[in-house]
Amino acid sequence: MMSIPQYIELEGGDRMPRIGFGTWQASSEVLEKAVEAALDAGYRHFDTARAYENEVSLGRALKRWIGNDASRRKELFVVTKLPPGGMHPHLVQEYFDASLNDLALDYVDLYLIHVPFAFEHVPGDLHPANPDGSMKVDLTTNLDEVWKTILKLKETGRVRHVGVSNLNEEQLKRLSDIKKPECLQIEIHALCQQESLVAASKELGIPVVAYSPLGSKALADTLAAKTGRQYPDLLTLPTVKRIAESHGRTTGQILLRYAIQRGIAIIPKSTNPQRIKQNISLWDFELSGSEMKELATLDRGENGRICDFSFFRGVEKHRDFPFKKQI
Repeated sequence: MMSIPQYIELEGGDRMPRIGFGTWQASSEVLEKAVEAALDAGYRHFDTARAYENEVSLGRALKRWIGNDASRRKELFVVTKLPPGGMHPHLVQEYFDASLNDLALDYVDLYLIHVPFAFEHVPGDLHPANPDGSMKVDLTTNLDEVWKTILKLKETGRVRHVGVSNLNEEQLKRLSDIKKPECLQIEIHALCQQESLVAASKELGIPVVAYSPLGSKALADTLAAKTGRQYPDLLTLPTVKRIAESHGRTTGQILLRYAIQRGIAIIPKSTNPQRIKQNISLWDFELSGSEMKELATLDRGENGRICDFSFFRGVEKHRDFPFKKQI
């Protein structure tokens, strides 16, 4: 059995669990119960974002688990993100403070720039739209200056680590020239493997965390209904099913183990207690070299991307829109 550390070492000796719990697209009541199930299953890494509008729910569940034992907070690794409406240096502190308040925590373990593009800052509205349904895009933002401000948050002691999400290779290298991010969170799954970006991140010494490692079926179904584009269900792909059967595992576990063996951390999301347990039970089996090669052939590059932000009309106009494929 190959040896893969269950934690990723960060600056200062902190450790980020390689398997975390994603919370995107989970309603408040459902999320609290799911987080409780995740804590019972052994998860300690929890990922949210201001834009998900569920920080209060996550905070309530974590607060109940911590209870009167303050030392339990040290067991957790909590991640949240600066929303698109906060992409100005003078707004970073305001949005961070709001997240920390809703999470009911004294600090967060990792704070990320969620996306490199931006919406207009509209108090009380994280997703401001024009009358025609397109987003109110703010074209005046400066990604580099926002990153410099994010770095200063560490000086307050209320952010232990800082990183980025949804950046492309050029943007990642640009910000690294200022100061290397401590994490890159991007969409990675069998159909969208992002080999070049993963390699660049590893060369820079930046840990990679995969969101939607199972393909985000909920988002795919939503986009399919709007656009008519069909998105394959990763859990039913013949190659994945065959490998799962040979190991006596679920297809989800095969997909997640594939990412783990690529050296990538994962934050799968589920609200089903049984699947929540399955998604963290990845350490007692191993994919063979030939199976890894088979799964690598499933990659569709940019055509495999699901979260292309097509649900935010107009963001492709921003100079820092990260993807080559225009939506």
